[in-house]
Amino acid sequence: MQKAATAIQGACRTEDIVARWGGDEFVILLPKTNIDEAEKIVKRVEDLYSNEYVNAIRVSISFGWDTKRNIDEDILKVLNSAEDYMYKHKIIENQGMRGNTINTIINTLHEKNPREEQHSRRVSEICQNIGRKIGFSEIEVSRLKVIGLLHDIGKIAIEEGILNKPGKLTEQERDEIKRHPDIGYRILSSSYDTLELADCILAHHERWDGAGYPKGLKGEAIPMVARIIALADTYDAMTSERSYRNALSEEVVLSEIRKNAGTQFDPKIARIFVEKVLGKPWD
Repeated sequence: MQKAATAIQGACRTEDIVARWGGDEFVILLPKTNIDEAEKIVKRVEDLYSNEYVNAIRVSISFGWDTKRNIDEDILKVLNSAEDYMYKHKIIENQGMRGNTINTIINTLHEKNPREEQHSRRVSEICQNIGRKIGFSEIEVSRLKVIGLLHDIGKIAIEEGILNKPGKLTEQERDEIKRHPDIGYRILSSSYDTLELADCILAHHERWDGAGYPKGLKGEAIPMVARIIALADTYDAMTSERSYRNALSEEVVLSEIRKNAGTQFDPKIARIFVEKVLGKPWD
């Protein structure tokens, strides 16, 4: 608690008020501060606290925040709203960071195919970058981080020889690989904490034009997070080395994304990714 208090005080401004709220909770009052500025202060605290340990155990801290926008607004409602966000954030962090059944499954998958670990981390990072450029809140970006890390969790049930095959897959092997979104869905639906992520995992190989799998969903019927994963997953696959081909050049990758916007990819997300994440012209 002392280390948390020190980190919070170190990140706050002189006019901010830091108070103990409960056994292990603090409240910070940030006068004349909008929600974007509040997020920046939270990020400073997290940076200060990121490498703190107690008895060799890395400690964690969760945040929620909201803004009182007019004088008539009930401050207790604002505090309750901030607390709700904090609990949602804590659930996301638990899914992504703490040792549990899901993490055991992920570790087993990565042992079967070490390439999957780096792929999942890259996809997670790309998803977060897209989410920020779209304008997602920090809570939503954290959710993208977790889903990016978990998107291929269903491959745990795919035969190791298929996952690690050095050449191109046969049609039968491709059909086996296509089972992984449904398997991932069943894994995540088994836990209440990860239930809200399951639909996005199930749909991350759907296509904007309805030609994807497993359900053939089309357009906005596909969860937005799944549309983001679909683009991030494909981008990483194209820019990574494969045993049967070299990584594609930036020019080819950009051409493929532009060409498939509106068919494979959500056209708005594809354009935001190219222009705002990659910093390249669309035309």
